[in-house]
Amino acid sequence: MAVRQPRYSKEEFARRGDEIYETQVRSQVEEGNHGKIVAIDIETGAFEVADDLLAASKHLLARLPDAQTWFVRIGHPAVDHFGARSLKTKQ
Repeated sequence: MAVRQPRYSKEEFARRGDEIYETQVRSQVEEGNHGKIVAIDIETGAFEVADDLLAASKHLLARLPDAQTWFVRIGHPAVDHFGARSLKTKQ
């Protein structure tokens, strides 16, 4: 099995992914899918929505085995959260 290699720099990958999400995908997926993952092929604009990253990736790669995949968590600024979360409680 051949290993897929990125064809773009990290910056170009992110620029393309964000642009496609904002201009083509967001309006189609945002309503009713808050918190779900969208996997986008940054070359074709094809996308899949699923509950988690693995499922979204599998669905997209089943259609486009050579996809250059960018992920977005719908309604969130990042796919995953890293680091400690605030433990402050409301008073």
